[in-house]
Amino acid sequence: MKLYYSTTSPYVRKCLIAAHELGLIDQIQIVPVVTMPTQHNAELMGQNPLCKLPTLVLENGSVLYDSRVISEYLNTLAGGSLIPEGDARWDTLVRQSLADGLLDAALLMRYESVLRPKEFQWASWQQTQEDKVRSALRQLESTAASWVNRLDLGTIAAASALSYLDLRFAELDWRASAPVLESWFAAFSERPSMRQTQFKA
Repeated sequence: MKLYYSTTSPYVRKCLIAAHELGLIDQIQIVPVVTMPTQHNAELMGQNPLCKLPTLVLENGSVLYDSRVISEYLNTLAGGSLIPEGDARWDTLVRQSLADGLLDAALLMRYESVLRPKEFQWASWQQTQEDKVRSALRQLESTAASWVNRLDLGTIAAASALSYLDLRFAELDWRASAPVLESWFAAFSERPSMRQTQFKA
């Protein structure tokens, strides 16, 4: 399998953490690509019409994209338990969606502040995205006490999202209002899968 990869993509990192936890990382060839919202990568677009990361090319030539689809495929391939059965399944998938939504808003904030010319930046729109990030953090904080020793796609997605905030938005100081989440994240970050997939800015 080939995984198209960027050193700072939190969505790619989510898939890599899952691959490590599932024992599949040695079956994945990492293909670094450079892609920007304002400049397409021709090789990546040849595999994924959306030209987005992550994109996974299977041995039979089939292509999977979107971190949720890829993570679920890896879990199925390994016969893993990153998506539990019963009611816990929906809790896991909703937590993954919440963490991914936090990332969506954070990335829009980054694009607005870094890529858009300063004279065209929209402060109220930027604030709306930040409000989404903080709202998601409050929800994660309210449930983080129940995550101790839990390993699933929900906790992996949350860890990836929080690490991206540390990488790009230190000024948000998310830990100040989320002590339970901070404690959980500190412990989860000690996992080998987290250490081996750290961002390279």
